[in-house]
Amino acid sequence: MEWITDSRILIVGLGLMGGSYAKALKRLGFHVTAIDTDPAAIDFALSHHLVDRGFTQAEPQVISESDAVIFALYPTVFRRWIGENQQYFHPGTMLTDVTGVKSCVVYDIQSMLRPGVEFIPAHPMAGRERSGVQASDDKIFRGANYIVTPTDKNTPEGIEWCKGLGRILGFEHIAVMSPEEHDQMIGFVSQLTHCIAVSLMTCTDNAHLAEYTGDSFRDLTRIARINDLMWSELFLMNKQELLRQMDIFLREFRTLRDLLETEDRDALREKMRLSTRRREQFDVEPR
Repeated sequence: MEWITDSRILIVGLGLMGGSYAKALKRLGFHVTAIDTDPAAIDFALSHHLVDRGFTQAEPQVISESDAVIFALYPTVFRRWIGENQQYFHPGTMLTDVTGVKSCVVYDIQSMLRPGVEFIPAHPMAGRERSGVQASDDKIFRGANYIVTPTDKNTPEGIEWCKGLGRILGFEHIAVMSPEEHDQMIGFVSQLTHCIAVSLMTCTDNAHLAEYTGDSFRDLTRIARINDLMWSELFLMNKQELLRQMDIFLREFRTLRDLLETEDRDALREKMRLSTRRREQFDVEPR
């Protein structure tokens, strides 16, 4: 399947990501249908023209007529939904997702699917601190990274199809890696950073911090305004890798603390120079 505008797209889950996908695809001219158990999410998407049709239940007819299905569900809900509804996909249907963990989900989903239906997992590395379809905005994809995490059950055509989705949505860089490589990487660049932000906000009960802080603290803790239901599930499903990354961070933080305690200015400055050099790799303006 190619990304042509007469394709019928179904989005399951209308939170921030599902709503942002819907907004982008509707703007590009696709026919977009959504399923979400929250009537308010469906009503918002319809009234703001994010979707053409919306349903609060998994209607077999709606599923069977879809050419592509994008899942924006929590991992456990995603697995359950596939188990209950995969029989309605017609042969040739292409599936992808936005799930933040992969190895504990992807293989289960692929093993459930009927023949002729292909699931190509992906992870859009974009978001904002607010959640819900009301916060959806397809501008978050511009200049962002998009990761495709295929397995040996995926076809070259399916992988290219999934990469094509990333391109039409406006992602700047599209990478391909295994589900295991993804989970290792995401444990560091996303989950660990959220852990640090949460810890910063919970290590003091000073109710007046907002009156004193500057941009540095605000920047560091922006993601501490967190969806506890989703992120606790992601943390637990990637537990071993996240624990490993937390232990590495704790050792590095302890090293920095010891350099301060012993007043080793030269070593402190070298740490800061190393940090500066590595951070410069991120300071490239998106095209």
